[in-house]
Order: sequence, then structure tokens, then C-alpha cells
Amino acid sequence: MSGANVASKQSAQESVSRAKGTKISMGDIHGLAVHAAGAQLLPYKYNPGDLAENEVEVKISHCGICHSDIHLIDNDWGISKYPFVPGHEIVGAVTAVGSNVKDRTVGERVGIGWQADSCGICEWCRQGDEHLCANSQPTCVGRNGGYADRIRVNSRFAVPIPETLESESVAPLLCAGITVYSPLRNHGVRPSSRVGVIGIGGLGHLGLQFAKAFGAEVTAFSTSLDKEAEARELGADHFINSRETGALQKVAQSFDFLLSTVSADQDWQGLIGTLRPKGVLCVVGVPPSPMAIQAFSLIGQQRAVSGSPTGSPRDLHEMLDVAARHGVKAMTQKFAMSKANEAIVKVKKNQVRYRAVLAN
Repeated sequence: MSGANVASKQSAQESVSRAKGTKISMGDIHGLAVHAAGAQLLPYKYNPGDLAENEVEVKISHCGICHSDIHLIDNDWGISKYPFVPGHEIVGAVTAVGSNVKDRTVGERVGIGWQADSCGICEWCRQGDEHLCANSQPTCVGRNGGYADRIRVNSRFAVPIPETLESESVAPLLCAGITVYSPLRNHGVRPSSRVGVIGIGGLGHLGLQFAKAFGAEVTAFSTSLDKEAEARELGADHFINSRETGALQKVAQSFDFLLSTVSADQDWQGLIGTLRPKGVLCVVGVPPSPMAIQAFSLIGQQRAVSGSPTGSPRDLHEMLDVAARHGVKAMTQKFAMSKANEAIVKVKKNQVRYRAVLAN
């Protein structure tokens, strides 16, 4: 049977299932799970039951490895429940749709990020900020994630992927990408803006590309001198060696927006001093220690410090469109899904430049 005939048959079956209200059950999902904090991933299967009326089932082709996955594996945040299947940077094809799903079709390539569901009725959901919903359901917290062959989520959180984006390079955009895109967008970065991106890693290398797509003048901050040429290729107009004595003083009052992507303590007061009046320091990486900042350095110049999580389905749609039009993509290293433990070790040792992606 040809691919077109198969797709036609699936579409017909889908229509019949909707019309009759038939419960759709697709059998066991096979994945990789940890059974205790810090343990190795082992083969694991579970039965998801019947497909809910608002859900889609997605056959996973790629899933990125995010540092949040590692925190959850190790239960660093104290919220993990075992056995646990990680993964929330997911790309795949829709294989089944619930009876009330109108926005997705069988065969469509979609991406799934940090969030799998929300209440849909609170003030945040109503205004398109579902990621701020108090009842937000993460993709791999309290449920099984994307280190697997299939997954189910609310159809609103399975976002269509533009044809020009490759699945391997787009997978990290669904968490890392939206994490840097959302603050740039929501803080009004534009061609007149002077933007600094602190840290050129899994998040920062995407931050440089998106800031350049916004038309801003972009400066890369890094402790690694060997990253300067690459940072400039990714969109940086300037490069600052963060280890150089007096580096921050040389760029005092230079930036409208600073995006800190690193998970390490910084000279926060020094960074505040590099902001222009009304400038914003936005933190998306999680430093281990409290941030010490003098209040008057904010008050006197009307500066601000903010944080940003991921983003809503609306933001994901927009980000993927921007990435497709401006050629933004993650630099990746691919591993077979069966080699997930090996990949995680390399990510922990900072041996991947810049994002690891598992492929089925």
C-alpha cells in the first residue's frame, strides 16, 4: 500500500473514531526510565490507557537532553517520582488524535516542549500565557516524558514545525530555544537595542542567534576565549572575556538588555553597572547562590532584574517561525536513544557542544 493510501486510511479511521466517540488505545509505550535518584536509565514500558478526547499521540523521532532532565533524574529539585521517563524537547509525528481534537492531524510533524497541559480556564490561560498557569502540567514531571517511542499530550501543546527546520536541530529549540526567545520578545528587544548574552553554551548559543534575528547589536560574554570566533559566527558583534580584570568596567552603562544563561555565580553588581538607564538583567540560568545587588543601583537608573521560564504555545509557534525565516538552529550532537546513558554522562561533563539529541 502506498504512503498516500496509508495516510488516507488513517484519516478515515480517525474520522470514524471521532464520529462514534470510540476510545483509542495504542498499546504499551516503550521508553527509558530511572528507578531511583541518580540511577541509570533502563528499558521501561507502560500502558497509557485510552487516548483522552483532547490528546494527541506522537511517535517520537528525536528528543533533546536538557539539564533539567538531569536535575530530575537526580531529584535535585525534590519533585521527581520513580520510575521516571525524562525528556521534554520532543519532535515526532502525530499518530492518533482524540475525539475533540480539531487543531492537529495524523501524520503532522510537531514539537513538544516543557509543558504538556494547563487548566485552560484561568486568567493566564485565557490571555495566552499557559506557561504561567498554576495548574500547568510539565511534560516530564508527574508523568512520563520523551525518552521513549511515543508520548501523549494535550493537542494545544503539540506545535507544528515548519518544513524547513531539521528535526535534530529543532528539538533543543523547544526548551532551550524558547527559554531565550521569550525574554528577548517580552522585554521588547528591537533593532535599536544593545544586548549582552552571558554564557555561550546550550542556551547562550541560541540567545546570540535570536538576538541577532531581532536586529539588535549583540555582545557575547564568555570565560572561554576559544569561543570568540564561534560566537561571532553565531551573531555576536562584540566579545567580552569575563575573566579579564576590569572587563565590566570597560562596558559600563552599555546595554539595554542582559540575558544571563549560565548556572554559575556572577559579579551581579558589576553586571548591573553595565546596564543603561531602564536596562534589564534577565536571568534564565540558575546560579547556586543568592544574587547580591545594591538596591540603589537599580533605583537610581530605573534598572530592573527579572527572570523568565519557557513560553506559551503561542510563543513556541512564533519562535519556530522566526527560526525558520532567520536560519536559527541548535548546534547538536546526536546519540541513539539506546545510548542515552552515555549521552547524559557527556552532558554532565560538559563534553557536548552544544546540545545532545537522542534519536529513535
